Amino acid sequence: MLKNKSGITLIALVVTIVVLLILAGVSISMLTGENGIIKQAQDAKEKNEIAEEKELVELSAGGAKGRAENNW
Repeated sequence: MLKNKSGITLIALVVTIVVLLILAGVSISMLTGENGIIKQAQDAKEKNEIAEEKELVELSAGGAKGRAENNW
């Protein structure tokens, strides 16, 4: 009777470990894959920096244009 309980517990442990390994593998691939979360965050950061620089250039150009018009 004791061997039966031990066997079922061991099988449940092995199944649990296998499921956790599969979940860990899927999570890691979602994080670091070609379209992973980390890559998307880096892309978003780069796009944000580019947009900030564009805005600064447009504001500077608009300010310079306004000053030039006021001088005439």
